[in-house]
Amino acid sequence: MTIAIGNDHAGTEYKFEIIKHLENKGYTVLNFGTDTNDSMDYPDAIHPTAEAVEIGKAELGIIICGSGNGAQMTANKHQGIRAALCWNNELVALTRQHNNANILAIPARFVSLQQAIGFVDIFLTTKFEGGRHQNRVTKISC
Repeated sequence: MTIAIGNDHAGTEYKFEIIKHLENKGYTVLNFGTDTNDSMDYPDAIHPTAEAVEIGKAELGIIICGSGNGAQMTANKHQGIRAALCWNNELVALTRQHNNANILAIPARFVSLQQAIGFVDIFLTTKFEGGRHQNRVTKISC
């Protein structure tokens, strides 16, 4: 499975560790984020990450910024994206089970690296339940 990842300067450390974790598990990772801690505009990394998921270059995506809000808002501008900002395990599981989220937004300044890696594992292994949830997901698009 191919995973797209994007980050701004607040998520660089987390991104490197998540990439290492994913590659050790056999995933292919497309890195669209910055590799430095120098200030940058998060949309410059998030738009290409969302586009990779939207057009099928990657099955799922992970985006990281300080609060996760800007990254999530940017990704959700893409019609085929359902990006979810998550800060605990239950939210991560539910957003996959009920919303079929295809991008996980991580708030690096509000969760530990260990938590973030746990979120990634839950996100990648939790399946969409479909059924009544599919009707709701279908109604998201305008």
